[in-house]
Amino acid sequence: MKHILPSISSPHDLKNLSLEQLDQLAGEMRRALCEVAASRTAHFASNLGVVELCLAIHRVFDFSRDRLIWDTGHQIYPHKLVTGRFPRFGSIRTKGGLMGYPNPDESPYDLFMTGHAGSSVSTALGLASGDDLAGRLDRRSVAVIGDGALPSGIVFEALNNAGFLKKKLLVILNDNKMSICPRVGALAEYLDCIRTNPWYRGFKQEVGELLNRVPVVGETVERALHQVKDSLKATLHGGMLFEAMGVRYFGPVDGHSLPNLIRYLELVKDLDGPVLLHVLTEKGHGFKPAVDDPVFFHTPAPFECDDDDCIVSVKKSSSRAYTDVASESIAQAMHRDHRVTVITAAMCQGNKLEAVREAFPTRFFDVGICESHAVAFAAGQAKVGGRPIVDIYSTFLQRSYDQIFQEVCLQNLPVIFMLDRAGLTGPDGPTHHGVFDIGYLRLFPNLCILAPGDEYDLVAMLQWALGQNGPVAIRYPKATVERHSGSREPIALGRSEILRQGDDGLIVACGTLSSHALSAVDLLAKEGLAIGLINARFVKPLDCVLLPAAVERAPWVITVEEHALATGFGSALLEAISDAGVHASRVVRLGIPDRFIEHAERSELLADLGLDSTGIAARCRSLAGLSSVIAVEGI
Repeated sequence: MKHILPSISSPHDLKNLSLEQLDQLAGEMRRALCEVAASRTAHFASNLGVVELCLAIHRVFDFSRDRLIWDTGHQIYPHKLVTGRFPRFGSIRTKGGLMGYPNPDESPYDLFMTGHAGSSVSTALGLASGDDLAGRLDRRSVAVIGDGALPSGIVFEALNNAGFLKKKLLVILNDNKMSICPRVGALAEYLDCIRTNPWYRGFKQEVGELLNRVPVVGETVERALHQVKDSLKATLHGGMLFEAMGVRYFGPVDGHSLPNLIRYLELVKDLDGPVLLHVLTEKGHGFKPAVDDPVFFHTPAPFECDDDDCIVSVKKSSSRAYTDVASESIAQAMHRDHRVTVITAAMCQGNKLEAVREAFPTRFFDVGICESHAVAFAAGQAKVGGRPIVDIYSTFLQRSYDQIFQEVCLQNLPVIFMLDRAGLTGPDGPTHHGVFDIGYLRLFPNLCILAPGDEYDLVAMLQWALGQNGPVAIRYPKATVERHSGSREPIALGRSEILRQGDDGLIVACGTLSSHALSAVDLLAKEGLAIGLINARFVKPLDCVLLPAAVERAPWVITVEEHALATGFGSALLEAISDAGVHASRVVRLGIPDRFIEHAERSELLADLGLDSTGIAARCRSLAGLSSVIAVEGI
């Protein structure tokens, strides 16, 4: 049988394929997804679930003119396969290869680089409004959003506005009963009620067939059918949520039946006003191991399987990560103190909190993809005596900025922020690199910010934070755990730690890059250079006793951080020594330059940026023996 996928250079090639050929193409696309997931960590189960939906959307619409936004973006792989990127598909999530999220630099079919959930409806509505204003009335805007992202507050802001503006907008709700983990909340139960009601689903199918048999639906007939539909919805569910917001609802539709999907998309594509098409899909569809365990196969480790799709082996790493240490420390804290709770935003698996959820079901709160709510919710718990831990990725915590300000810091409440994935996240790329949190947090009064240098620090910092009466943030990377040798100083407010003594220069390391700095210092010692090394530990408050004095004595100073140079730790140190009236011979800041960093393995990115041991040692060599000149440098 001749393969079809290699012949697809654009979505226009789908228009002339028969339904049988589209089914064959769907199978070939799934095989391509399996080949990638078997070789590297990649988003897998979610992409398997949208193959037919992707083909149907591109079959019915023409996105060389129409507008398409894939919410969250990790379900973009099938879309990449049919938009001319199959020849490069094997490079996805590798350095210099395709991004694992939409990327306008790769294709005109990717309009936005979407890595955070919930914004698709707003941007699609903006596209529709902009096209209308420009007189492009023949263009349609489509947003594909998952049921896990649906509860995000911005989605309801957008639906509320869409129902008022009445622009031509199609929202496709991809309902697979999952976020990364099983979805949570009252809205999930509401969708389950629709999904599992056979009478309602059967009625909707009959309505669809009736509409297809009527060549031209007159206004009276259409109104009558619409009234019957609304009456039934009111009887079954007390009034449809979406219809009440002014958004016409269709579905639920079998998301793996191409004929059915195409029929419904043809039905709704030219309707005026906002429309929501509810599509039922199965996460991992077409690959039984992923269907059986969609949580593991969301982003599985590379695996091997036999001809019957049975997993033979999974190439899992045996090394512990900082996320493991954080989750274990949280569990220990909850054992010690009944006031401690943990709150996450649909990232139970990512933050490795499954054991905490099982051990403390009444003190574990997964609020869904609702970071703003998570922080305000934590503030409420703290106000009445709780010790809530908000465990959220650095890049996602940005979504709750106002609540951090108003509900937590302004009230000086003891909320602890565990900022997982602070720093470079590797193949996830610029939407997920957590390199801005110091900048967006350190300006808030009352908030302490800590960056552990190793495993010891992370465990001790959480214990210390739980004893404070105000907010604390602890940032740590997606990286393998390191542990510094030798005796260690206890955690004390605003105190750093000397790891190495040396008079030829000084490195002040913020966070776990202290391990790379330590390797550089030991290497340089063999070359005759005695470089001092300080583990900063605190970003705010800085150690205003040790650091200014050490900087003043050193012939030159390098600050090292896995964070943007602008507003980062190095900037904070320069501010502190300036306020202290300290003369600095030469200060060089190593960190993330003022640009978005592409995707690659974390080790590759650190090397490229000069933040690994080799790069740090090279910069030390270049500074050794330089004359005293006041300067600030970046990469």
